[in-house]
Amino acid sequence: MVELDMKMRKRADQGKAFDFSVDKKNTKELKAIIQKYGWPTIDLVGKKASWGAWLLAQHADHDKKFQKKCLKLIESVWKKNKASVSRANIAFLKDRILVSQKKKQLFGTQFYINKKGEMTPRPIHNLKTLDKRRKEFGLTPFKDYLDAAKRYKPKRVKG
Repeated sequence: MVELDMKMRKRADQGKAFDFSVDKKNTKELKAIIQKYGWPTIDLVGKKASWGAWLLAQHADHDKKFQKKCLKLIESVWKKNKASVSRANIAFLKDRILVSQKKKQLFGTQFYINKKGEMTPRPIHNLKTLDKRRKEFGLTPFKDYLDAAKRYKPKRVKG
């Protein structure tokens, strides 16, 4: 599922059509997995597959309710066993949800491609304490993240 997700996004970044059916199918399958096993923790499925489950939840923008459910599950797992999930994934999913609600993000993880084709961060809450929050969640300093984002040059343009 992750491989299909990444291939579709890579094609979209190269200017081809974005295939929303991939996200919808992956979300449906991830829901079934969660229903049967709970959140796919590192202990249960390994680091790569647990990250993959988070990625699919991150890309389930068409189902905000599901994204919120996943965030609660990941946060709950993290509180019980910090080694079972990546705290950075919590930050990314939390920002994704906040941005979808037209709110300021907390960790500066979400960008958009402006009309000039440049990666631009979505509005961020309290820039003074941004790097402190990022560090607490295992993220690199924002300047480093911003520099890396600006090197990303997809062909698709969003406003």
